Amino acid sequence: MKLHELNASEGSRKKRNRVGRGMSSGNGKTSGKGHKGQKARSGGNTRVGFEGGQMPLFQRLPKRGFTNIHRKEFAIVNLDALNRFEEGTEVTPELLLEEGAVSKLKAGVKVLGKGTVEKNLTVKAHKFSASAKEAIEAAGGKAEVI
Repeated sequence: MKLHELNASEGSRKKRNRVGRGMSSGNGKTSGKGHKGQKARSGGNTRVGFEGGQMPLFQRLPKRGFTNIHRKEFAIVNLDALNRFEEGTEVTPELLLEEGAVSKLKAGVKVLGKGTVEKNLTVKAHKFSASAKEAIEAAGGKAEVI
């Protein structure tokens, strides 16, 4: 069976409810809106978070902190992730993305010092932690800031 051979089986499609079409339909006269009130009017409903005039919860809670709109988020790579590359490889952000060491490049790549690196690599990244830079150079490699 293929997609174009499927038929809509009985009961798989629900008929839409046509309101205001007589009492026997179950939704005649007031069309399921009850009698009067704000929700019975056309266009009558409250906005999200409205609590009937009571001070809404989001306004009652204290506001704290600060969000920096210019914050840069870096894709993080630990040293042990660099061991998958061969000796003497030039590791770039594009290569890391291709190999699956990072899923998204974001604002750049930052190399952190978790784990150890056993190979001589030239690592090009946007940022390095001090311990990562030390470990890469100790293994005979180079840490270059892009």
